[in-house]
Amino acid sequence: MRYVIIGAGAVGSTVAAQLQLAGVPSVLIARGEHGARIRERGLRYFRPSGEQLVRIPVATGAAEVELAPDDVLVVATKTQNTEEVLQEWAWRPAGSGVAADLPVLMLQNGLENERAALRRFAPVFGASLWMPTSYLEPGEVSAQGAETSGILWLGQFPSGDDPRLEQIAADLRTAGFGVQIVPDLLRWKAGKLLANLGNAVDALFGLDARAASFGKDVRTEGRRVLAAAGIDPADLRKESEVDTAAADPVEIPGRARGGSSTRQSLVRGTGSVEGDFLNGEIVLLGRLHGVPTPLNEALQRRLALAAARGEAPGSADFAELALSRPPVLVSTDELQRRLESADPPVLLDVRWALGDPNGHRHFLDGHLPGAVYVDLDTELAAPASPAQGRHPIPDVEALQAAARRWGIHANSTVVAYDNSGNLAAARAWWLLRWAGVADVRLLDGGLAAWNDRPLETGFGRVPNPGDVVLEPGHLPVLSMDEAAALPDQGALLDARAGERYRGEQEPVDPRAGHIPGAVSAPTSDNLTPDGRFRSAGELGTRFRELGAAEGPVGVYCGSGVTAAHEVAALAIAGIDAALYPGSWSQWSNQPDRPAATGPKP
Repeated sequence: MRYVIIGAGAVGSTVAAQLQLAGVPSVLIARGEHGARIRERGLRYFRPSGEQLVRIPVATGAAEVELAPDDVLVVATKTQNTEEVLQEWAWRPAGSGVAADLPVLMLQNGLENERAALRRFAPVFGASLWMPTSYLEPGEVSAQGAETSGILWLGQFPSGDDPRLEQIAADLRTAGFGVQIVPDLLRWKAGKLLANLGNAVDALFGLDARAASFGKDVRTEGRRVLAAAGIDPADLRKESEVDTAAADPVEIPGRARGGSSTRQSLVRGTGSVEGDFLNGEIVLLGRLHGVPTPLNEALQRRLALAAARGEAPGSADFAELALSRPPVLVSTDELQRRLESADPPVLLDVRWALGDPNGHRHFLDGHLPGAVYVDLDTELAAPASPAQGRHPIPDVEALQAAARRWGIHANSTVVAYDNSGNLAAARAWWLLRWAGVADVRLLDGGLAAWNDRPLETGFGRVPNPGDVVLEPGHLPVLSMDEAAALPDQGALLDARAGERYRGEQEPVDPRAGHIPGAVSAPTSDNLTPDGRFRSAGELGTRFRELGAAEGPVGVYCGSGVTAAHEVAALAIAGIDAALYPGSWSQWSNQPDRPAATGPKP
């Protein structure tokens, strides 16, 4: 077999180099200056083990290649170029037949390529790739995998057992790749697609903590869509028979990794990116199966604009995606309509207040129809301790068990409320959003806003158990050290009442005062007199005046409860903020941590 590798980007060049070094016949289709450099002097190929100059046969297109009956076409272009490649090659002569009679192996991201190839080619093989590679400059690529240049999970599309796949797998193993043949290629492609959904985040915003958190939300949205489409994505690391750690990237001195393939496209200024076939695939499937995809749709659109405008990677502003974020609030009228729909939201009654242990009694006296009572102290927090504070974040397994008891499913909308302007309910909002529930809202105005609408009394119905799977880390958190350092980098807001901030009184914690550098920002000031949140414009003005205009923003309170309310208010204003869960109850229990008093930071 000879491998005709169409596409000389980082992946195509790496595959060609590895095959050539192993003595497996191949030819690389490479155009422009990159192809000219490889043709003239060979490919400069960088690995953690060192640099090699690899002489690879090069052609600029189909017209320069005389195809043989035992050739294999390998398509390694970006997905947006697939149709052009298939048109160019399918009907070229190949022995006594045409290229469409040859096996074609699609080495690309997304779910569309194999289907497109099947219109002309048979058999069609596909791969889910784990190949950390970078295009450095014309004639140079690097493959940063620690022990192997990459891993390929190969399969026939849509199914089949053509024996040539075994030979292809054997040749790729000879070339040093980790290879596994899988019977259910679509699952493995979908698993890689979920990872690739973060490419746009990396390309547009970089790889800081906020981007990582947003990327988790994007993938959660993708999982919901795939589930609706009946696709069960493989967990590549857990299900792989090949050691995925062998391809984990390591630094090559002097050859910095270029980031995701999408980021590399922006660096090179190609003018096009594959977002339409990554985030856009989720958008397409969502529209076909009735699942909203605001995050992936916003990324697809913004990435396309960045490519068309020639914007530099990492130069986009998160504020541009504010409209794509899940709404924080729901009005009473909208909630009433949703409760009467075929798919009503899960209602959580989170009545709790410092010094008032009677939340459940209040629930029994009257609650929204269908609501479930949630005990903040035992279900929305781990046991208190001086080391962690009064309301530590619970283990995600315990939170998941509680969420299932409340009746939350993978695609549920959740609405939380209380009788204190959502000062307590916001803890449920934040905790579920942190754990990956995408659509969690607060009833604006809480129970008081329900006005004369009917209430239920007593224990109410027991919901059918849910099946939600929770994953931590979808909202950012601060450690004690990170909270201490934040005032020098951005804004640390203290959401407690002003008298506690100033150190004039401290009803529950061992010391009075505030974290040095923190700004007093009582979360009660985010509400109107009737307990509703102020408008996004008013909140934005308030937080800008408090210093939350540029740089990272963090929030703490006494124990991570009302701070969640402030994070919600910031989100309404379009400002991302991290929560310090331990808050003052943790800080004040550490004798080595200083406490400031008075009205100034």
